[in-house]
Amino acid sequence: MEKLPQISEAEYEIMKIIWKNSPISTNDICASVPTVHHWSSKTIHTLLSRLTAKKVISYEQRGRMYYYSPLISQEKYLSQENCMFLSRFYNGEATPLLSALLSNAQLSDEDLKNMYHLIDSKLNGGDKT
Repeated sequence: MEKLPQISEAEYEIMKIIWKNSPISTNDICASVPTVHHWSSKTIHTLLSRLTAKKVISYEQRGRMYYYSPLISQEKYLSQENCMFLSRFYNGEATPLLSALLSNAQLSDEDLKNMYHLIDSKLNGGDKT
């Protein structure tokens, strides 16, 4: 698997907006950032510049407006992050992660049923979800 650039939590917040709405203008990104962050437009522009420098997003200028699009898919990025998390905290083993999740998390019956169906599907030869 090709190594994708690391992005910060703040950059990831911007990426979620771009993944969901691309191509998206700078103004629309600023309007879409959750208010809990209290980020100024200058902060958002800085994050966009960092993501562009990391070659995670690209932009196209249309008149005076910039429109951003992702250069990497959300699925590929999350896959890499999941592998790194599993490796860092669970020595690359999924069983201790699942055990910790089941014993420490407040999981609903629906969550448990969905997990069961995912595991059952994988055991029966497919990635059907």
